[in-house]
Amino acid sequence: MTAPVVHSLREQIREHILEGIISGRWQPGERIVERRIATELEVSQTPVREALRELESLRLIESAPNKGVRVRNLTAADLEESYPVRAGLEAIAAELAAERLAQDCSALEPHVAALYAADRASDGTGQVRHTVGFHRELVRAAGNSVLLHTWEGLGIEVFTALSIRWLGTVQQSYAEEHEELVAAFRRRDPRIPEIVKSHVLGCAPRP
Repeated sequence: MTAPVVHSLREQIREHILEGIISGRWQPGERIVERRIATELEVSQTPVREALRELESLRLIESAPNKGVRVRNLTAADLEESYPVRAGLEAIAAELAAERLAQDCSALEPHVAALYAADRASDGTGQVRHTVGFHRELVRAAGNSVLLHTWEGLGIEVFTALSIRWLGTVQQSYAEEHEELVAAFRRRDPRIPEIVKSHVLGCAPRP
């Protein structure tokens, strides 16, 4: 009974630190003090250490002997690296999901509607959340758990948010681009994997 609680706690701590990085509470190059987080959240240092280790695997933080843990000074080139991998995964997902989404795009449509509202309000947080939500549903529609797990492991939401916050990578209209993807699925466009791949690559920050 203990293991699920530890897992849940680590996840909560991980999300807390992630939110702090994305919101700018911890700036690039700034030290993240394990003991301070443990005190603030009233937890032991062990789950904090585990959460930090996960974030290091996502390349968001870095640790060095006698220097502790710091937020990485990510450049446009660093953020850009994940996009070709993501584009390849989503192209595969689009091919696998093509028939299913041609018949039913209801999982994608709410995100498009929300993106129109976010675009009108210049709501960067909403744009990130629903852009990532749209693409997560696309990958999920492929029905391949390995593909979804690999895609999730890229930290899409974090890197999308950081691209916008740190680099000002903002598209003119998130909603229209994603509505075009829905239209391509509906008309059974045989080029849908290439269309999705091109769309993802077009979202990458430029060094």
